[in-house]
Amino acid sequence: MALRVAVAGASGYAGGELLRLLAQHPDLEVATVTGHSSVGSTVGEVQPHLASAAHLVFQETTPEVLAGHDVVFLALPHGQSGALAAQLPEDVLVVDAGADHRLTDEADWHAFYPGDWHGAWAYGVPELPTATGKQRDALVGAKRIAAPGCNASAVSLALAPAVAAGLVDQEDLVAVLAVGPSGAGRSTRPDLSASELLGSAHAYAVGGTHRHVPEILQNLALVTGARGSISFTPVLVPMARGILATCTATLAPDADERRLRAVYEEAYGDERFVHVLPGGRYPAVEHTIGANRLLLGLGVDEAARRLVVVAALDNLVKGTAGAAIQSANIALGLPESAGLPIDGTAP
Repeated sequence: MALRVAVAGASGYAGGELLRLLAQHPDLEVATVTGHSSVGSTVGEVQPHLASAAHLVFQETTPEVLAGHDVVFLALPHGQSGALAAQLPEDVLVVDAGADHRLTDEADWHAFYPGDWHGAWAYGVPELPTATGKQRDALVGAKRIAAPGCNASAVSLALAPAVAAGLVDQEDLVAVLAVGPSGAGRSTRPDLSASELLGSAHAYAVGGTHRHVPEILQNLALVTGARGSISFTPVLVPMARGILATCTATLAPDADERRLRAVYEEAYGDERFVHVLPGGRYPAVEHTIGANRLLLGLGVDEAARRLVVVAALDNLVKGTAGAAIQSANIALGLPESAGLPIDGTAP
């Protein structure tokens, strides 16, 4: 019998992507969807592309509505998951796609987010290297999981193997990202409108102010115990979804491309959803759209003595909803790949 699932915030981009992926899941069945302004409407009215869930009616997002399910996915704005999750039964698997439970340091939370800190949950990037193995070990049997920030997931996976092997200077990490506006959610903002975005590109959250900075540093500290430093600059570009992250770092004196490729192949060679491309090849966002897959291209800038890693993913799949479902699969003892596509869409 399939497990009963509720998706809170199913009217948004991340919530809609959860519904799309869960429709193909053999062991999870969406029974309840909740929203805010969409209460009383059907999924078919709010998310017309989701034909398989079109009959479901949006309900209020309350603990009473969400109770009685085996799995609850929270796709709510930052700051809205913590108090709600605290009222859900402890035996229910709750996966938060927002930021409320990602950060382990309360000071980091208050430096980058408003409102109360609600503590950290098991972090939902299974492939992330740690000092003792992979982050998936922390997800087995978990009842509370924090899905990752999309940018943080891309940059962390791109740099972690080199940092773990001591082949780069952890104090000199740089990431510049081209990101699609769907990462900002479905709410209306002037800078996300077509008239402002089409034919243009602009940097935002410049100077270390982006909320994913502490998450990245927290992730990389898992393999070394040291926090390190990163210069992180996202650039909004006119593509609906996707992230292309160009990450660089100063090489250690004994580092070369052969050693670097070896540590990346060791880290990700057996992973289904993280692929290291052959030498000389670099990923494009279009190769990841719709797929729960992160692509990595490795290079060395010998003149500058820097590692260059280019990472591409779909921010709504591997960056958010796919990571949430993948982590839930592990927690529930289901096949990790259940319900998750590895093929993208083209053109």
